[in-house]
Amino acid sequence: MANHKATKKDARQAAKRRERNRYYSKTTRNAIRKLRAVTDANEASEKLPSVMSMIDKLAKRGVIHRNKAANLKSKLAKKINSLAGAAGN
Repeated sequence: MANHKATKKDARQAAKRRERNRYYSKTTRNAIRKLRAVTDANEASEKLPSVMSMIDKLAKRGVIHRNKAANLKSKLAKKINSLAGAAGN
């Protein structure tokens, strides 16, 4: 356990940040899961911007790497586009 006043504070801050990051991560993961489960192209295209925003915020906060964020967004966009293409045919 930390002995100095500053290290005790740092431990408290780290715990707070970890909880916050876990919350944002889990919320985003669930949003991605729900978006992937959607089969209606219109509904999916409505939800896509908010999910992409959540992913961007995770990358900005440093919870996930920016390349992982880009890969997630790319795969989601590809899936939504395939839904739109299937609906158009």
